[in-house]
Amino acid sequence: MRGRKTKQFSRLLPILLCAGAATAHPAQAQNASCQKPWFTPQAPPVQSVEVLPDGRVTFRLCAPQAHDVLATSSDAGEVIPMGFPVGTPQGLALTRDDTGLWSGTTAKPFKPGPYRYAFRVDGVRTADPYAQAFSRTRYGIEAVLEVPGSQFQAWDASLPHGAVASVDYWSASLKAKRRAHVYTPPGYEKGGSQRYPVLYLVHGAGDNDESWTGIGHANQILDRLIAAGKVKPMIVVMPDGHTPDAARAIDFHAHDFGDDLTRDLIPLIDRTYRSTPTADARAMAGLSMGGSHAIREGLTRPGTFHWIGIFSMGVGIGSQTGVDPKRIEEYATENAAALKQAGRDMHLVYFAMGREDFLYASVKPTREVFDRFGIAHVYHESEGGHTWMNWRDYLADFAPRLFK
Repeated sequence: MRGRKTKQFSRLLPILLCAGAATAHPAQAQNASCQKPWFTPQAPPVQSVEVLPDGRVTFRLCAPQAHDVLATSSDAGEVIPMGFPVGTPQGLALTRDDTGLWSGTTAKPFKPGPYRYAFRVDGVRTADPYAQAFSRTRYGIEAVLEVPGSQFQAWDASLPHGAVASVDYWSASLKAKRRAHVYTPPGYEKGGSQRYPVLYLVHGAGDNDESWTGIGHANQILDRLIAAGKVKPMIVVMPDGHTPDAARAIDFHAHDFGDDLTRDLIPLIDRTYRSTPTADARAMAGLSMGGSHAIREGLTRPGTFHWIGIFSMGVGIGSQTGVDPKRIEEYATENAAALKQAGRDMHLVYFAMGREDFLYASVKPTREVFDRFGIAHVYHESEGGHTWMNWRDYLADFAPRLFK
């Protein structure tokens, strides 16, 4: 066993030592020899990710012993396809030079914004060890690259910034330790008596409670909107959307997440933070699986939330054929009383979907359910698909509508 571990480590060592840092000059990076020692002015490190002037991206990795290397991204969509639709390539194939340096450039430009990426080396997914920023997902860690030009760039030193805290708590409902991330707006930490409305913002199935800040830049979006006077300062709580039994997190009949949210997390926030503990000052929104949580655990609780946002998700999702009419009717029947009450009490139901989203077929039946129960709603249809590019835009469109 010890010999096997040593062999595996020796195989990974050239990757860990040679994968390029993101600080080298492009010309130096391209001329550097992959197998020379780094860390000296005479032998600068390879630049692992380079955004070209036209928006295309070059990826590089020093892995002399590798046989097959790809650059992959869970965010790049049409640039580096990741399985949507089924059958598309699983990454950008890199080419090896005679020094062991692998490189490749995307055929299409990336749109401005942040993207997660990783390398797949001989079938093993590997985070770029020299990246300067990382994002944790449900399935591990990916590095983050920034394509300049987005209105949601990672940092703007000219703005007042809020704070993001990681909060651990015990869930009596789930009998498990849980974690949430909490954004407090600029000025909150100075203290005082001011109380704030709260938005509960949930991630998707492939992410975790850190994703809305790690790759979604929710805190930067709120900072900008608050500074511009477009958003009322608010607390944003980003819960863990996965319950201990992962299969039940997206089970229509399971309410594990909702129980933890309403019985444990919301009371904790109202005890710990200067929140306004009323439905009029409480919102819930989510993307994909988080949108399902908003449909099942938010919209059906009009006594808890008066503001709901549903991003890239609809009623009846779950069957292999897409929208399941049986699930739609079950949802409507089981929640009829609550949905009628929501039609009377909700201040806002916001529903957003991209025209290329693989869940787009759920738009029509979802809006029909809203109409059936008299739930007035704002529908926002965009270009693009099931991507963070859209979800950041949806949050920026949704947040200014809250707590008016």
